[in-house]
Amino acid sequence: MSSYPSVPVQRLSVKLGPDPARTVIRPFLPADPAGFAVPGHPRPARIIARVLSLPEAELDDELTRVRASLDERHRDVDALLLRQFDAVRDQLPDADAVSRSHRLLIGGYLSAEYAFESAALFNPSIVGLSTASDGAIRFVLSLRGIGEGHLSSVAFRTGCWQADGTLALDPPSETAVPPIVGPATGWHDQDTVQLDCSGSREPSETVLFPILDSQARGIEDLRLTPFARKTGETTYVGTYTAVGTDAVRQELLQTDDFRTFKMHPVRGDLAGAKGMALFPRRVGGRFLAIGRQDNENLWLFGSDDPFTWTGGRKILEPRYPWEFVQIGNCGSPIEIDEGWLLLTHGVGVVRNYCMGAVLLDRDDPSRVLGRLPVPLLEPGPEDRDGYVPNVVYSCGALLRGRTMLLPYGIADEYTRFATIDIDALLAAMEKEHL
Repeated sequence: MSSYPSVPVQRLSVKLGPDPARTVIRPFLPADPAGFAVPGHPRPARIIARVLSLPEAELDDELTRVRASLDERHRDVDALLLRQFDAVRDQLPDADAVSRSHRLLIGGYLSAEYAFESAALFNPSIVGLSTASDGAIRFVLSLRGIGEGHLSSVAFRTGCWQADGTLALDPPSETAVPPIVGPATGWHDQDTVQLDCSGSREPSETVLFPILDSQARGIEDLRLTPFARKTGETTYVGTYTAVGTDAVRQELLQTDDFRTFKMHPVRGDLAGAKGMALFPRRVGGRFLAIGRQDNENLWLFGSDDPFTWTGGRKILEPRYPWEFVQIGNCGSPIEIDEGWLLLTHGVGVVRNYCMGAVLLDRDDPSRVLGRLPVPLLEPGPEDRDGYVPNVVYSCGALLRGRTMLLPYGIADEYTRFATIDIDALLAAMEKEHL
């Protein structure tokens, strides 16, 4: 690798790490172990019965304690607890007859405070929201947070990439708000799940934690990209890995405003794999995506709708020592004058994860025009250690002119940032198809 020139990378001092003080309220529905179930009396119903047996004075004391414990980190505690009660009201024969105080306390007993980023905050993607007259870009950063039980959720941060190249991250809110599942608008089919996050006052308050059986063990690595609609408007679409009890699958996330989100499963050959990334616009009238359904190579897929992906064509195989085990993408392709710039990752010796890049043809992205023979980023002595050693990884970057802002995860634990000159990156590539 030393015979090839490396790409100059400007590492920034900004760092994001896990914060155990940030919590969100999740449903808590304990079940009976095998052989101990009580027919007709599930465990949540038994808990509810105990709460209903409390005398009024003791009931008020318990409510006072619940409110005191939650008020510091959560807004509208009563409304939150009532929503938790509504989620289990079918456990009662006559829920409407239950007093408000009992409803609140039932909601409290069947809730849990979950520190969604207590262990890790990493694998970021980034999209621009607005650009000021001086070129400063306001952005949203999506991140994978890991908490108790190695459960992954999606968290968000905002910030500004200043005109002078400096990076300023907004401090996150002390409050995190759970989404409310509601009826879908826009995507009209039974597979669509809509999440109402309007209770969040800004994006850092929104946490997308597992709500479906397909996500029972986590929502991982959202690859978010702005997507150009046929109308000319921009929406934000991303793919992520939903980890269920027995399998993984790709799912699609869409939002216009980071207040309402739609989730939809991916079908076809890309459904049961990791690492799918959408192109930010149609090419030749079709949706395109990069996939890695064989866990080793990169494939290009085309589709007439964003939910169904079949066939595919292999376009990249491992070539260099730092990617001999496998290759994958590090986010959606970025359109530049020369074509589609695709950030990649390679897995090499001792399962080191490095980042690379390739250039694809603008009109025919199955044609590889150039490829970095050396890593763009690799684990260094100062950032090698963490939850999973020897890993640098990203789920997407942001372009301004001929400079790329690259947020990247380190050791599956925390996030750092770098800027990269596009001309220097292209100059370091080995040319292909000449």
